[in-house]
Amino acid sequence: MEMERETILRKVKNVLEQVRPYLQQDGGDVNFVELTDDMVVLVQLTGACGNCPHSKMTLKNGIESVMKKVIPEIKAVEQAETLDL
Repeated sequence: MEMERETILRKVKNVLEQVRPYLQQDGGDVNFVELTDDMVVLVQLTGACGNCPHSKMTLKNGIESVMKKVIPEIKAVEQAETLDL
């Protein structure tokens, strides 16, 4: 199971690298945060994407749809909670 998780993790990071140029084109970016035990990918949208009113749509209709198509094991892609200390 650990090997399978490592393979999925590698694929997740690869998908993020593939979508990154489209986000950067609009002044934004995406950072991988975590792959949860229940196969939810947590990311942080940064730059222009971090505070864009369309960021939820970018996350769900863009990143999540591609991620789930390439890696069927992935259940969702969610914005990681940011802690402002």
